Amino acid sequence: MSLPLLRRELRANYKMILLFTAVITLYSTVIIAMYDPKLGASLNMMAESMPELFAAFGMTNAGATMLEFIINYLYGFILVVIPMLCLLLIAGRLVVRYVDQGSMAYLLATPNTRGTIIRTQILFLVLCTLFLVIYSSGLGLIASEMLFPGELDVSHYLLVNAGLLCLHLFLGGMCFFFSSVFSEQKKAYGCAGGCLVAFLLIQMLSQVSKQLEGLRLLTPLTLFQAKELAMESSEALMMAGCLAILGVILYIAAAQIFRRRNLSL
Repeated sequence: MSLPLLRRELRANYKMILLFTAVITLYSTVIIAMYDPKLGASLNMMAESMPELFAAFGMTNAGATMLEFIINYLYGFILVVIPMLCLLLIAGRLVVRYVDQGSMAYLLATPNTRGTIIRTQILFLVLCTLFLVIYSSGLGLIASEMLFPGELDVSHYLLVNAGLLCLHLFLGGMCFFFSSVFSEQKKAYGCAGGCLVAFLLIQMLSQVSKQLEGLRLLTPLTLFQAKELAMESSEALMMAGCLAILGVILYIAAAQIFRRRNLSL
């Protein structure tokens, strides 16, 4: 690992990370502040009036508890998409951008080997993933305790966030894989972004109607089952573990490809 390179990436990306954490803060605090068991019936009536729209975003039931409310309105879409976009943008800056702009030659001219460089970039993206998930988890805990003391089931809430971390380790690994494979930034972003958009659209379509429910088998986002994780479902825990394992495999594959590929410098 190269500490100077790690610090350089932090200086280059901290503003974007802060921007996404600000967006997470805005959405999370507003939605948590909206929690009111008395409004559950009203929200359910709204969902019944526009069932396809609410179902597409995984917001079909407001839930009877605060944890169910948060899972429904935060973990069905917002805390999946916002960190996902941040990881996509950062991953494209860590490898393919250097190759595309010809800056990789300067990195390789340092005493650092290819292995050291790629391990440092992987570490940075994993740290970003940890930060985004831990920040959103901590924010939810603090906001819930300040606004509705004692209402949140903390242990099951943390279990849901562990599953969220597994999901983003997979998504970050996939984005990093494409960043390591391609030599042009637009191709890396196109493939990674295209896959992410496809995953989201397929998941949204699978939630709209029972006729399209089978589509959920075509997207890895199905492996993140927030509601089932909150109920300590062993199947949901295994699926979250599969996401983490797939993420590790993608990071390892990316490192091996980068170390062996012929870079046009």
